[in-house]
Amino acid sequence: MSTQINAEEIKKILNQKVKQYNKIEFIEKDPICIPHQYKKQQDIEIAAFFASIFAWGNRTTIINKSNDLLARMDHAPHDFCTHHAPKDLKKIIGFVHRTFNDTDALYCIEFFKHHFNKHKSLETAFFTNQVTQNKIKSVEAALTHFQTYFMSLEDAPKRTQKHVSSPVSGSTCKRLNMFFRWMIRSDHQGVDFGIWKSIKPSELIMPIDVHVARVSRSLGILKRPQTDWQAALELTNYCRTLDTKDPVKYDFALFSLGVNERFI
Repeated sequence: MSTQINAEEIKKILNQKVKQYNKIEFIEKDPICIPHQYKKQQDIEIAAFFASIFAWGNRTTIINKSNDLLARMDHAPHDFCTHHAPKDLKKIIGFVHRTFNDTDALYCIEFFKHHFNKHKSLETAFFTNQVTQNKIKSVEAALTHFQTYFMSLEDAPKRTQKHVSSPVSGSTCKRLNMFFRWMIRSDHQGVDFGIWKSIKPSELIMPIDVHVARVSRSLGILKRPQTDWQAALELTNYCRTLDTKDPVKYDFALFSLGVNERFI
């Protein structure tokens, strides 16, 4: 493909790639296959959280490591997190995926126990202020709030904070934005779940990583040289010109062009 492409041609290419990849066949080799193993909403949420947090590097490894951790939870993550006995936690010892280790996993389990003992869904961890009980109405505010809430338990390991990024630090928050896409976006194609309703799909922010950023710059739809939160906003705003109601559907196109088709 030439990188000198006009706006109409870019839209045509990206829509074609969305149609090609946004379907059931996409699930098998993508980390979203992990939450698709479950039917219970809370299991879907916890499995999706871990799969998205692990989503950097080789996708096969991400899937294998997600399955490894969930197997240690007897493939019943909600029940394990909320009703485990102290001896059950020994099964988590020794787990590691890149910089995420058993210390991080044990704290996540502690957090999920704390949250789910008071709430039916992980959605409220992001979109409800736990102090004022006010609703949170934007992705940026939800991500900022969640990092504070997630790290609020006594003796929270400082090392674990890096796994739940926040726009405050300038991070793209790629993994949590992808998690939001899974939980909030719904188009009846069977890939994303669409089980959270606090915000609309139109308000989601594009998950941007090195592959998406590279393709976007090659197409001329991302000008910012840094791959940071502002770049995520810039790319999302462009995608909203293509589809105001569902801009992050173009994640399928841009990611697949970068990873599956090695575009540029």
